[in-house]
Amino acid sequence: MHDSGKGVSRNEKPASRRVDWNDAGAFLAVARLGTLSGAAARLGVGIATLARRIERLEAAMGVPLFVRQQSGYRLTAEGEGLVPRAEALEAAAHAFASGVDDGQEMTGRIRLATAENLATRLILPALPRFRERYPGLAIDLVTDIPTANLQRRDADLAIRMVKPERGNLSFRRLGTLGYGLYAGADYLAQHRADDYRDDAFITWGERQAHLPAARWVAAALDGREAAITTTSLHAQVVAVEAGLGLAVLPHLLTRGTDLTCLAADIGVEQDIYLVIQTDLSRAPRVRALADFLGELVIERRDWLEAPGP
Repeated sequence: MHDSGKGVSRNEKPASRRVDWNDAGAFLAVARLGTLSGAAARLGVGIATLARRIERLEAAMGVPLFVRQQSGYRLTAEGEGLVPRAEALEAAAHAFASGVDDGQEMTGRIRLATAENLATRLILPALPRFRERYPGLAIDLVTDIPTANLQRRDADLAIRMVKPERGNLSFRRLGTLGYGLYAGADYLAQHRADDYRDDAFITWGERQAHLPAARWVAAALDGREAAITTTSLHAQVVAVEAGLGLAVLPHLLTRGTDLTCLAADIGVEQDIYLVIQTDLSRAPRVRALADFLGELVIERRDWLEAPGP
């Protein structure tokens, strides 16, 4: 049995222990990959060394961060709560390492692939800050490239809601895109919209039926037909605003609208991943944009995850 309090004095509070910030990187690697062997290979260290780092961090925090299983390491509730803090440290470390003096001299083009809604509502409004920091870097922003095509060098890096499963790609989880059930004022004036059994729904077409939001709506419809199907989130927002029915939408897209959130947390949130071609992960121009995007998502985490004005 693992002793999560190993190394903590009876007279010393766990929070007073000194944390080695390198251990945060070890923690994130194990959290993302789920095994010591995979994380050790990613970090280029031995398994025994990595295990000691995890045990040292757990001792410093005073709580177990992982449940050790035959199949690998699973985060405890305390470990889950530590992930956002460790990711913030990682982003800050990347930003620090990239330096501020290089920005004036760095030149070239970077090809970024992402979803349309993230491009228009999150990334583009923030890009003036990046251009001010790195005026010599130009960006090709592409919103119609499937995740798999990153392996064919159609893009240098991507912000995606799908975790890559194969290919020579490096990735890290940046945050979460939250979803809720939304309705327009005209619809609510004519419908109760409390149990959804008689409500009209707007959802994805057949080709996108695998998406979490589409599956949630299908369950709510319980065999009934959707009132409207679309192939874009923008069209769904417009349809809800027109009073055509209810829809599951990212909170990101509803800010600044008059839509009402009927349920803020319906269990269809999606993780946001930064994905980079591994052989480009240390290229200064790619690293500069990757660090900026990591900072941006962490900075806007609350804005992405929850509904707001």
